[in-house]
Amino acid sequence: MLYHLSLLLKTYCSFFNVIHYISFRASVALLTSLILMLIFGKWFIAYSEKHFQSAPREFTPETHKKKNNIPIMGGILVIAVVVGTVFLWGNLGSASVWLMLLTLSMFGFIGFWDDWKKIFYKKGFAAWQKFGLQLLAATSIVLLWYILIHPSTLVWFPFFKNIHPDFGWWFFVWAAFIIIGASNAVNLTDGLDGLATTSLIANFATFSLICYVAGHLKIAQYLAIPFAGCAELAVVGAAIVGALFGFLWFNTYPAQIFLGDVGSLGLGAALALIALMAKQELLLPLSGGLFVVEALSVIIQVLSFKLRGKRVFKMAPLHHHYELLGWPEAKITVRFGIISLVLCLVILMTLKIR
Repeated sequence: MLYHLSLLLKTYCSFFNVIHYISFRASVALLTSLILMLIFGKWFIAYSEKHFQSAPREFTPETHKKKNNIPIMGGILVIAVVVGTVFLWGNLGSASVWLMLLTLSMFGFIGFWDDWKKIFYKKGFAAWQKFGLQLLAATSIVLLWYILIHPSTLVWFPFFKNIHPDFGWWFFVWAAFIIIGASNAVNLTDGLDGLATTSLIANFATFSLICYVAGHLKIAQYLAIPFAGCAELAVVGAAIVGALFGFLWFNTYPAQIFLGDVGSLGLGAALALIALMAKQELLLPLSGGLFVVEALSVIIQVLSFKLRGKRVFKMAPLHHHYELLGWPEAKITVRFGIISLVLCLVILMTLKIR
């Protein structure tokens, strides 16, 4: 809104030209969403404690039983703050911005519905029901992406300048797979106070920067990465980073509120889409290595138990395994967060290694 208003006001005052710079709007979007989270966070927690009392936590160590009364729909506030901030500072004429907000909202709604069923009906979606809804949402988003933006169907490999095969129509199956996979991986990681939040902050900050450089032709050519015209997504990514910083204020150990499925599913899908739009989706398994390992630990545990009758880990996802080994929750969160930060720094280095 302010971006479009500045187009009218810049003829009267040159100061408003600064609002046209994506770097400026990304910075103020981060600060705006952070401040909004801090302002409304306590009120939302108090409201959630009365109306969204947490359901009993299943498949967690006994030490987690004390968390049964902590509200689980913090993702509602995160998504609301991000949408409001983007409306304030974003270029609403950009189709990519609307697709990001739609992805965040659609997958957030699936998570909200699942959380609602857990709270009020003591049982969420069956796995096949959740996957079916995610498949429908991802397919709709990918089709809209094709209709509105006509994305390239080339897939660019890290470290190589000239390896970018054309997937053709299979690219859209590929994109839907990545969106669903990232959404569920983040959801599985969201099991300790601040764990998913810290890793999401590092990843969204990284891909916001990647979107910024991939959206500028000269910088993209210099780095030998595909020009994706996605610089405006840096504003959306920065708004998400600011909202997550504000959420971490209340979610850090001991947590006062959790993201819930509404937050983890929505943010995971949005992270996948921002990587896809920057044409750097193959960097996501590297920067989001923690999410990948957490998801793989669940798959390995289930397959091992079904095929061998034995468990590989004391409990899955992986963070619960370390809890049962005696690691304090805060130590797991900080160490896993450091790993995520290092992985994100590594993929930024790969942008110049081609």
